[in-house]
Amino acid sequence: MAFPTLHARAEAKPFEHRSCLTPTTTKKLLDAGYKVNVERSPTNPDYERIFKDKEFEDAGATLVEEGSWTKAPRDHIIIGLKELPEEDWPLEHTMVHFAHCYKQQAGWEKVLARFPRGGGVLYDLEFLQDESGRRVAAFGYHAGFAGAALAIKTWAWQLTHPNGEPLPGIETFTDGRGYYNTESDLIAQLKEDVAAGEKVAGRKPTSLVLGALGRCGSGAVDLLEKVGCPEIKKWDLAETKERDGPYPEIIESDIFVNCIYLSKPIPPFVDRKSLESANRKLSVVCDVSCDTTNPHNPIPIYNINTTFDKPTVKVDVGGNGPTLSVISIDHLPSALPRESSDAFSNALLPSLMGLKDRDSTPVWQGAEKLFQEKVQTLPGGVPRKEV
Repeated sequence: MAFPTLHARAEAKPFEHRSCLTPTTTKKLLDAGYKVNVERSPTNPDYERIFKDKEFEDAGATLVEEGSWTKAPRDHIIIGLKELPEEDWPLEHTMVHFAHCYKQQAGWEKVLARFPRGGGVLYDLEFLQDESGRRVAAFGYHAGFAGAALAIKTWAWQLTHPNGEPLPGIETFTDGRGYYNTESDLIAQLKEDVAAGEKVAGRKPTSLVLGALGRCGSGAVDLLEKVGCPEIKKWDLAETKERDGPYPEIIESDIFVNCIYLSKPIPPFVDRKSLESANRKLSVVCDVSCDTTNPHNPIPIYNINTTFDKPTVKVDVGGNGPTLSVISIDHLPSALPRESSDAFSNALLPSLMGLKDRDSTPVWQGAEKLFQEKVQTLPGGVPRKEV
């Protein structure tokens, strides 16, 4: 099969600085025989890609205008990262990105229906799996790492700002950028935050990480240990299979980081009634899994996604316990965009190399089969292709 042209689109989600392709993986694709078009980075700093246009150009990619994917030839494969802006026109291309429409999230049917209406195909990055059923690439580690980082920052902020002022946007702590250049920059800053919080509280925070053995959970645990907060309850299936939530151990911890992958309805881990306990120490919940609009969200104490410019939402809780804030940002790895993009793109590269043989390559065959199955579940049936 001939090598298709790959078209890397610019991201359109605010504060998204990551890239599915990096200059390094782009060069490897070019060397293998693919043609790679890369859209120029948005000039708005809220959307600016971490990799400069010149880095892609030096790798050999052809730079094209931002947003030009909509007019690209139909046989070009459009590669992105996050979901498309909310539009209604049909999609005619084969597209690779996180669409967030396979688990009945809010508005899922409108997102998914655009593909059969235009004759397009969705290869959802969340569901690209190898033959053993394991995801071929995921941002889980850096999601957990960045989520725990914001949880630590929120814990310290609450203690040093007892007037209830919410944690400001991440740009406040990154010289206006909205992201950290390196992990070491982030760790150094968080150690200062921990010291400031410890000075007020007289101790470091205790944490409970649920899903601690997975990619996401391991990232959260690593962050907490690197900033000197090793008092962590590392929970996974063994700790939850014998009894249902809500779990008192969660509300008795200062920080709760949820890293589970929700695949079926389960009892809540924490709910409003459990928060009324006199034993509550819990002041920060970071819902890395971020199933905010999922009807089976196991943390039903909030109902909105937060953002990097407004990282927390306050939960009104009765009693005399501490202020409770929830972090529910659905693209946490963008706080460390270069390192998280490099890790993800390198993991995805072997599958991208197989795009020219996608009709016979298991990872792409499986993704298309799942897409077709999900299309069959659209309310009202499969929409007809529009001419």
